[in-house]
Amino acid sequence: MKSATLYILSGLPGAGKSTLAQTLSTELNCAYLRIDTIEQAIRDLCGFKVEGEGYRLAYRIAADNLNSGISVISDSCNPIELTRAEWREVAIDSGASFIDIEVICSDKDEHRTRVEKRSSTVPGLKLPTWEQVMNRDYHPWDSNRIVLDTAGKSTAESLQELILLIKKWHEII
Repeated sequence: MKSATLYILSGLPGAGKSTLAQTLSTELNCAYLRIDTIEQAIRDLCGFKVEGEGYRLAYRIAADNLNSGISVISDSCNPIELTRAEWREVAIDSGASFIDIEVICSDKDEHRTRVEKRSSTVPGLKLPTWEQVMNRDYHPWDSNRIVLDTAGKSTAESLQELILLIKKWHEII
């Protein structure tokens, strides 16, 4: 049985990461974990303000899948080094490989349009405004990662580029 991989998709809301994560999970036949879905479910079911609970729950679900040999795609903003390191630790503890993937949209006008025109696919989830996205605490990266810029590209073009970048990453490792 080949080792599972944890694909850690990160980036600001509206960059295109959830769309890419969903299509990538289908393409690679991976489990898909979306923090927005998990956090909204916790809010709906438990009625309290969610802080780190969504990530903690996602780590456990990811580990269960990785330990069973199932690759996982995690979809979260993942804005700080702490959560980035915790995702990597989940993979390492499970004997899986991991790839950090930061999804960006370098065209500020396009990014803003995406944020302002999108609608939530998670029932009950209130999406952030453009101002909230721009004011979000998002730390610079200190670790190696794939950076995928979705500006000016269709989902299909971005997915094709990401798959090529993943294949190159596997060749390097």
